[in-house]
Amino acid sequence: MSSTSRPAAAEAVPGTGSASGVIAALSTLDRFLPVWIIAAMAAGLLLGRLVPGLNTALEAVKVGEISLPIALGLLLMMYPVLAKVRYDRLDTVTGDRRLLLSSLVLNWIAGPALMFALAWAFLPDLPEYRTGLIIVGLARCIAMVLIWNDLACGDREAAAVLVALNSVFQVVAFGALGWFYLQVLPGWLGLSQTALEVSAWDIAQYVLIFLGIPLLAGYLSRRLGERARGRDWYETRFLPRVGPLALYGLLFTIVILFALQGGTITSQPGDVARIALPLLAYFALMWGGSFLAGRAIGLSYERTTTLAFTAAGNNFELAIAVAVGVFGVTSGQALAGVVGPLIEVPVLVALVYLSLAGRRLFRPKEYSRV
Repeated sequence: MSSTSRPAAAEAVPGTGSASGVIAALSTLDRFLPVWIIAAMAAGLLLGRLVPGLNTALEAVKVGEISLPIALGLLLMMYPVLAKVRYDRLDTVTGDRRLLLSSLVLNWIAGPALMFALAWAFLPDLPEYRTGLIIVGLARCIAMVLIWNDLACGDREAAAVLVALNSVFQVVAFGALGWFYLQVLPGWLGLSQTALEVSAWDIAQYVLIFLGIPLLAGYLSRRLGERARGRDWYETRFLPRVGPLALYGLLFTIVILFALQGGTITSQPGDVARIALPLLAYFALMWGGSFLAGRAIGLSYERTTTLAFTAAGNNFELAIAVAVGVFGVTSGQALAGVVGPLIEVPVLVALVYLSLAGRRLFRPKEYSRV
């Protein structure tokens, strides 16, 4: 199940064992993944509160508006997953119109609209936090979703294609959707409006750095590795060695992210709770609705899982960068973006296990890995 290697139980046909059976087959590291993630979050919060000057040191060097340590953690986290993708099989995904169309609708119509509705329903009196959440809803995930998808035994090739598709739409549509949901739609509904000025080039830079670099590295690793030593060596010797880097990168990113924002989060618990409620509702509705939609239109378990996680995840790094760049580092909009991973990380870890338990909804032939 892990990003290091998938156990035989996870690759086998479902319906022959329970979710608890799959979990029992995992390594100690994987079985206690939620514990490690919660520990990383706690460690980051404590470091941010107890180590003087840590925030300043971590923020000293940035990639755009993102701290360099976070940027390095994201790249380290994404590379092993993208190195596992069988790029010669991508055509089996690009020909699946049900998957591609469903992903576009869920990510670029349903997701932003749902977050807009929840932000206004839960935060009608807090315009800064409301705006921050709407920005989060516009930033579709292109990073951590690869980890969640891999942990849940989703389709890696499908995840790579959908993440790339999201990246293209992010560059093209982010600014236009921000204008629509913060100015046009509120104006039609007689609600207060907010301006959001962000260039397509700014978004493109984040996409090129945080997806382009690990994608190129993963592709070259497989292409050159298989050419030099063959596919069997690459998948049985090389990938098991680099695989653990994904989990280590994830934990490192979580520690740094929470260390940077530990003081802000722990000093405003009431505001954090207000922001958390619509986020919890969002993740539950987006993941659950997408999973059921994938099952309804006849997708396999792997592709249904990929559809659900790519629809439910958000690019909080981008959302935070936009909020900080437009509204300032101490703004409520930035805080809303910061609270995002505080809620997303434990919730999506729980959804990984829920997804594995949901394998029983699929016929064995539907589960066979493409």
